[in-house]
Amino acid sequence: MRHPILMTACLAGAVLVSGCADKDGDATVERAFQDVNVVDETNLNDVMLTVADPNEAVDYFARSASKSPERIDFQRGLAVSLVRAKRYTEAAAAFGKLTRMPEATADDRVDYADALLRSGNWAQAEQELDAIPPTHETFNRYRLEAMLADSNKEWTKADSFYEIAVGLTTRPAGVMNNWGYSKLTRGDYQAAERLFGEAIRQDDTLFTAKNNMVLARGAQRNYSLPVIAMDQSERAQLLHTMALSAIKQGDVETGKSLLRDAIDTHPQHFEAAVRSLRALEANVSNG
Repeated sequence: MRHPILMTACLAGAVLVSGCADKDGDATVERAFQDVNVVDETNLNDVMLTVADPNEAVDYFARSASKSPERIDFQRGLAVSLVRAKRYTEAAAAFGKLTRMPEATADDRVDYADALLRSGNWAQAEQELDAIPPTHETFNRYRLEAMLADSNKEWTKADSFYEIAVGLTTRPAGVMNNWGYSKLTRGDYQAAERLFGEAIRQDDTLFTAKNNMVLARGAQRNYSLPVIAMDQSERAQLLHTMALSAIKQGDVETGKSLLRDAIDTHPQHFEAAVRSLRALEANVSNG
């Protein structure tokens, strides 16, 4: 008679243990899913900040930040995505909000200054950079410091900041181009040409540096194209730039010859060069 009672007790105990095991199992599975979600979310954030369409990234981070406003990674992602989307005024506002969060870093404040510069607020950008400890020495910080010194015509400081920035990056082509343009605006054409050449050696796809180099040579009345990598379309565009530089210097016949070369060189119809040549020839015939 005791066996049924014993069996019932065992079954009850088994059910109880099974119930506890189910609860523990559910909790374990839930924690596992949370861990997976965090990993997936981190990967998605990275994708949105690199390869996603900038405006889609803005929408994603704006939604995420509205749901979890305390998450600084969402606020940072939103600000960075706005910069990628070239929505600089909104980006500056987003970085301003970000820098008021307790976890904000000195890099966030440098990025805030960058966004302010891009939105045209140079005075506030300078104030933000001045508030960052001088011990925070990064490429982006010195790049911005150089640009601000340039705008204030503090040439010695600008050169110093550009030189430091170049030493802090493995891809200095862009900052070398900026430094060269600074020299070009000061009338130091030889130094500008040298810096543009160095920028091109670092990145031979940087057409802006190639065009600036031609401007520097033209300012010295050197109307031959530099020996640099260029495709046929780039060659035509650089000849056009050289032609306009020659005309500006008063060397009109040289300019006309360069325009004809540009038109003949371009693989397609080069409307801008054709218009420039027609305008020159019309002025000559009317004169």
